[in-house]
Amino acid sequence: MERIGIAASKIAQGNLLLYNLYVVLISFLISVLLFFLAGSAVFLGLWVIRLAVGPFVPSMSQGLWNLIFCYSLVALTVLVALVSLAAVSKNIRFKK
Repeated sequence: MERIGIAASKIAQGNLLLYNLYVVLISFLISVLLFFLAGSAVFLGLWVIRLAVGPFVPSMSQGLWNLIFCYSLVALTVLVALVSLAAVSKNIRFKK
């Protein structure tokens, strides 16, 4: 989280408005990257579990797997949003 502030200060070169803008932008980009990496891991994990468990538990329909996937992505979204808010709140500045 501290590296976001260091990178933003080097890019902004003393401009406080640009510094805050870069903090939000870098945090957003990191959050999107984290969401896609973790989301793909969740998707692949659930897909492997579905393939492994599918023949033994035929009562689990497609709708149930979609619901599990949606809940997992909602939980991941909340977690990534909290991390992003923590990074922005730690690095944002109001005075030089």
